[in-house]
Amino acid sequence: MDDLYREQIIDRYKNPQYRGHLEPADITFEDDNPLCGDHIRIDLRVNSDGIVSEVAFDGHGCAISQASADLLMETIEGKSLEEVKKLSKNDLLEMLGIELGPVRLKCALLSLKVLKAGVYGLGETSDELVE
Repeated sequence: MDDLYREQIIDRYKNPQYRGHLEPADITFEDDNPLCGDHIRIDLRVNSDGIVSEVAFDGHGCAISQASADLLMETIEGKSLEEVKKLSKNDLLEMLGIELGPVRLKCALLSLKVLKAGVYGLGETSDELVE
């Protein structure tokens, strides 16, 4: 089963469905993982009902960070901001479907950290956002 998920991660890394920018965006936030240099920017458009109507991410880094950002964008499109705020690290790790060590865990969770900082309107990210 791990091989199936590994193939999905490589495919998302090489062929991301949600890479790009939204100009203008209602929510934009970006940050990096100083341990490895991964960088993620997330743009969201939110309709008047508080539903995420369009999503995009951009950045650079390892396959895990980029694939997790693409999977996360797919998951949140069409969800309310309240549903987005409730996403946990376990939700994202379940999407990835493979076991990760501590270093790769930071890579995988960068997009969730950036997303939550943007949705909550914070000036900076924090590891506490992905608990």
